[in-house]
Formats: sequence, C-alpha cells, structure tokens
Amino acid sequence: MIKNILKITALSALALGFVACSDSSKNKEEKVEVKQTTIKIGATPVPHVEILEAVKPLLKAKGYDLEIVEFTDYVTPNIAVDEGELDANFFQHLPYLNEFNKNKNTNLVKTVNVHLEPMGLYSNKIKALSELKDGASIAVPNDPTNESRALDILVKEGLLTFKDVDFKTIVDIIENPKNLKIKELDAPQLPRVLDEVDAAIINTNYALAAKLNPLKDALVIESKDSPYANIVVVKKGNENKEYIKALNEVINSDEIKSFINQKYQGSIVEAF
Repeated sequence: MIKNILKITALSALALGFVACSDSSKNKEEKVEVKQTTIKIGATPVPHVEILEAVKPLLKAKGYDLEIVEFTDYVTPNIAVDEGELDANFFQHLPYLNEFNKNKNTNLVKTVNVHLEPMGLYSNKIKALSELKDGASIAVPNDPTNESRALDILVKEGLLTFKDVDFKTIVDIIENPKNLKIKELDAPQLPRVLDEVDAAIINTNYALAAKLNPLKDALVIESKDSPYANIVVVKKGNENKEYIKALNEVINSDEIKSFINQKYQGSIVEAF
C-alpha cells in the first residue's frame, strides 16, 4: 500500500514538473509574441513632424503609440534605422535612399509614398529669374540626389546644360552662358545664406522652417510631376511587421490626405 502511495506521489510530482516546464515554455513563447505597441520614427521638422503629429491620434485608435524623434540632417536617421535604434524614418525620397544604401552599405527599403515637396529657387536680391546677372552665385544642396535635382531646375530654365549622367554635379556642366557660380552647401544651411548669394535652391522642408512659402516666395518651383516623393523607410525585413503596416495605412489615409491639402495649400502635395 505504501509503495503504491509512493508511486502515485512520484508520478504526481513528475506530472507537475512537466506542467511547470510546459508553462515555462508557454511563457517564453508569449514573451516572443508580445505585440509591439510603440513605433519609434525619425523625421525632419517641417513638414514631416507636423504630418506625423496628425498621424499620432489615428495610430492611437489602432492601439499604437507613435514616438517621434526629430533630426536636422539627412544621414543620422538612416543610420539609426539601419542599426535598429528607430523602427522607421520619414524625411527622404527614393533616389536619395538608393544612393545612401549604395554609399553607406545600409539595407533600407521604402514602404509607401507620402507627399511631394516641390523644390524652389529663392532669392533676397532679385524678384525674377530674368534679373539674374552674369556671374551670379546660386547655392544648391550638396548631397548627390538633391544637388542633381536642384541643377535640373536650372537646366529647365535654360541656364545650364550637362553631360548625360545619372546624378549631375558642377563638374558635369557643359554650357554655362551666364558664368553662374554654383555653391554646394549642406541642405539645412541654404536658407541661412540667402543674404550671401544671389539665389539658392532649397528643399521645401527647410524653406518652410525658414518661413518661406514655396508658392509665394519661390522665383521658380519644381513641377508637381517630379519623381521625388517623400517616403516612409524601414530596415529590410521589417516592412511586413504589423506595426509598420498600421503606420503605412494611417499615413496613407484619407484623413492625412485632407490634412496635407488643408494645411499646406499646395506648397506640399500628397503623393498617394
């Protein structure tokens, strides 16, 4: 009788051990499958952060908190996504991203288009492009894609011609009838040098931050059929995560389309 009781006790203990192991494994699985409810995204201030602030309550309704980290350059937010410090970023167009991946050996991918910021030529010294004198100085962004994009505006206005290259730089100029002096500067600096140059071609986010209205203040503005839409970017392999899908859905929603159209009145246009 005692032997039987001992056997039953031993079996019960063994069974409890299995249950404990099973519960432990289950707990481990549950930890792995915990839903990510905070999305950390990097962005430059205007208009990207403003658009993301409008995204916040819409994402909250889907069960996600959006944490926005501001940057003032075009390099750090990509490095931060590639290294896993950010879940996504929102500040660039696809040609810039492709060139960045190539040069920095990063593995970043586009998820969705959001908006287009037409690049414009601004000046504190002239009121029309026809007033541009021989030898005038024009500042442009110095990163490869945005410099080429800026120089395309001067090509369209008949001021320069270039060799047939993927990304134009000043070394590719073939004809320069006005002997323009092209100054290559970091994009954030361009609004600050308007008193030092005859004109500058400025990305709209930096123009808006400097209280420049592209529709009212730009002497020349990029066509709205430009391929340079701003995009959401993530590390490759994360594009199908549920939280990224939720972000994409909200940022491409009718509510955000209305926000962009109403707030920016055509100086920034939705691209989805």
